[in-house]
Amino acid sequence: PDIRDRVMSTQEFVRRWREAVGPITGADRVRFESDFGGPGSGRALTVELSHRDIGILEQASKELADDLAHYSMTSDIVDGYSPGKRQIDFTLRPEGKSLGLTAEEIARQLRAAFYGREVVRQQRGRNEIRVMVRLPLEERNSAFFLEEFMVRTPAGTDVPLRDVVNARMNRAYTSIERRNGRRVVQVQADVQPREQTQSIMNALMAEQMPEMEEKYPGLTWSFEGRQADIRESMSTLYKGFGMALLIIYALLAIPFRSYIQPMIVMTSIPFGIIGALIGHLLMGYSLSVISMMGIVALSGVVVNDSLVLIDYANRLRRSDPTLSVRRIALDATVQRFRPIVLTTLTTFFGLTPMMFESSMQARFMIPMAISLGWGILFATQITLILVPCLYLIMDDINRAMQDTRRAWRKYRRLPAEPLWIDVEAAHPDRHDPSHYMTRDTSPGTSPDGPMALDP
Repeated sequence: PDIRDRVMSTQEFVRRWREAVGPITGADRVRFESDFGGPGSGRALTVELSHRDIGILEQASKELADDLAHYSMTSDIVDGYSPGKRQIDFTLRPEGKSLGLTAEEIARQLRAAFYGREVVRQQRGRNEIRVMVRLPLEERNSAFFLEEFMVRTPAGTDVPLRDVVNARMNRAYTSIERRNGRRVVQVQADVQPREQTQSIMNALMAEQMPEMEEKYPGLTWSFEGRQADIRESMSTLYKGFGMALLIIYALLAIPFRSYIQPMIVMTSIPFGIIGALIGHLLMGYSLSVISMMGIVALSGVVVNDSLVLIDYANRLRRSDPTLSVRRIALDATVQRFRPIVLTTLTTFFGLTPMMFESSMQARFMIPMAISLGWGILFATQITLILVPCLYLIMDDINRAMQDTRRAWRKYRRLPAEPLWIDVEAAHPDRHDPSHYMTRDTSPGTSPDGPMALDP
């Protein structure tokens, strides 16, 4: 493979071959393909159309194939229909219905005449022989005898076949595919380079497909083939990624005994994903399912640096409560700077040989190595700056919440408003100050508590 790629790759060979052959007159479909089999095989673009009317479905597929031919990157376009064997389609006429004939009865008589009907079975030794009765070979091979074929009516009379049915020459379908009871057709095309498949898909979704939905009411479509496989794989990865994040959060929340500090540690995960995207861009690779697997694995590795930093800050805080939070964050960053950077660099340079490997056996794993290496390298830079800042912000929020709780407790402990009691009926001498006593009714006091003189 290494020697072949230096001389001429398989894709370049196919491209030159296609140019040398040129258009082939009379060919229904032509396909040039390379790298068949293995990961990434199959047509680059597959659009599945569905409609209950076969005629509309056939017309829509041909129109979509013509639209795909306008893109310079597409080749070997197939509209999904391949002509099969020639056949004659019969439709029962009103005259045949008036004679009591049905489509099933006419089909049964034609089958018996041209294919044969079993009349008897004979046992000959250990074998069983079926005896079939049908028209002679010369009559079965001539369209004239088909036109002159006589059909027996339920009344016992014979009428010509041409008088009770309409005949139309047609072609049979080589395959009939259905999804959820609806007829479907797949329009396929190759894209060179395959990295541009997504751009063509975006153009189809923005322009051609909305126009076709408006032109053909009831038409539905979806991307199938390789896109369906990628979509299914990505759906599984998303679920696994979400489960991994929950497990990481739980494992961090238990030793930290906090709901907020695990979130600070996990802030490095999105920046690691950004680093993985930047790495693919710098090294000229496109995102694939293997790349996403590397990003999922990255989420469990990239939190190590933040974990070490936050854990050391918590230990400093417990050892000397008099230290300010700013000093704790600064000391933790300085003390853990060297191990964090060394761990990151050793991991990145350990993955470097795999990233620059040129052998065919290792190319399958290169996108995963890029996601891990560049994600860790980029996330470490953010960790040393963002995590200490978030640690200070968390402390400010905790202080604000504590002040709010103290103010609320102080507010609830304030004495209640004086309660004026009209004692005129019980004590006629209203000028006696002792008659205007109030009882403290604030929460937590006894109703039989001491009386206080209101000034």
